[in-house]
Formats: sequence, structure tokens, C-alpha cells
Amino acid sequence: MKRSEEAGYRDYVTARMEVMRRTAYLLCRDWHLADDLVSITIGKLYRHWSRARQVEHLDAYVRRILVRTWLDEKARAWRREEPAETLPEPSVLPTDDVVERLGLLELLDALPPRRRAAVVLRYYCDLSIEETAEILECSPGTVKSQTARGLDSLRALVAASQS
Repeated sequence: MKRSEEAGYRDYVTARMEVMRRTAYLLCRDWHLADDLVSITIGKLYRHWSRARQVEHLDAYVRRILVRTWLDEKARAWRREEPAETLPEPSVLPTDDVVERLGLLELLDALPPRRRAAVVLRYYCDLSIEETAEILECSPGTVKSQTARGLDSLRALVAASQS
């Protein structure tokens, strides 16, 4: 990268870091993995900055890198390890606000990766069906069905937890 381009890259990454981190967390539900995903994403962005800075919608371009990085990480065998049931430290009772947020995150966690990605991109990132389809590299119809099935699954999980 040329020195003249580096300042633009640095400014963009600094301004968008928190948004990337929150989006990554919603996808993976692990702050450490979210930081890793953002790190990989900004590394890829750095390598392709001369091309990326000419893109019309840079945020969409970066979001696409982030989602694809997460899907690649999800496919790795060592990521399928299960955490231990018991923790060495005593648990702390969360407040009501935290309980609601944790409940939502647990519901998202129950969705398969592609459905979760579709729901997060459509409703958290507020992307159109076409933008989501482009990021997930699928048809708009697939986005609609994945989103609808994801929402149906979330509704069923909520109904089951309330009965």
C-alpha cells in the first residue's frame, strides 16, 4: 500500500471498528472470536485497499468480507469444540436488561450459521434482500426463505420458552 493511501485506510478502520466488532459478535456470540474476525477482516481489507477504496459502498464490501470470514471460521473443525458445563468461578446474577439481551443472543445462537447471518444482516445491519444475497452469495429468494425460516425458528423458541 502506498503511504498516501494508508491514511485513508487508517481513518476508515478507526471509524468503523466498533460497528464491525458488534456485527461480528452478533454472528459468532463470542467477543474474542469477534475480535479475531475483525482482525482478519481488516487484514484482508489492508491487502486490497487500493481496490476497496474505489468501491461505491465500502461498508457493504467490508461487511461481505466479515461475513465470509465468519462462515469460513465456522466451517473449521476445531471451532466445533464444546465448552465445559461447569465453570471454575461462581456465576453472577445478571440484571433484567442483561437477561433480555442474553435471551436474544441465546435465541440467535440456536439458528444455523447461514440463517443467523441472514437474520443479522437483514435486521441488525438493516440491509436489503439484494445486499444480503450479494454478501451471502445466494439468490434473493434464498435470503427470503432463510430469513423467514430463521424468524419462524426464533418465534417457536420464544413460544416454547414461555410455556
